[in-house]
Amino acid sequence: MNQPASAYFLEERHDPNETHTLSVLVQNEPGVLARVIGLFSGRGYNIESLTVSETESHKHLSRITIVTTGTPTVIEQIKHQLDRMIPVYRVVDMTITGRSIERELAMVKVRGRGDSRVEALRLADAFRARVIDATTESFVFEITGNSSKISQFIDLMRPLGLVEVSRTGVAAIGRGPEGM
Repeated sequence: MNQPASAYFLEERHDPNETHTLSVLVQNEPGVLARVIGLFSGRGYNIESLTVSETESHKHLSRITIVTTGTPTVIEQIKHQLDRMIPVYRVVDMTITGRSIERELAMVKVRGRGDSRVEALRLADAFRARVIDATTESFVFEITGNSSKISQFIDLMRPLGLVEVSRTGVAAIGRGPEGM
């Protein structure tokens, strides 16, 4: 069955998805994180990375850093909806400002002996990863950097005996003397 034709010309849009890092300053009180996350899950938005911690204890403020993906329209919608929430003081799109530093920490466990063990240590040195635990059969490396650097390190460790990975998620801060 054919659908009825529209009386309006509607241009079909296929906006590409973009990844944005949002920094959200909130009141540090019970349930705030659940409400912020509920906004994402309730509307079907994806969170790729999430970090949260109290940043100013004397003011009872926490900072939530969220990495999310969506079309430019969806990203704008997310920012406006976050901005309207009561415990939210400020929302900054670190991707738009272009003046931010983003880092992530990962612990990477690799099992190996002989040549693969030597190769894992060589690669760790090249990536400036530190050995934080070592046994005769395994290493745990600590690596910090941008997310792509960490992903590349993990991919290189896979054939050498990667056992498990624990990542913190992205933390971001603006450059320069101004605060959020």
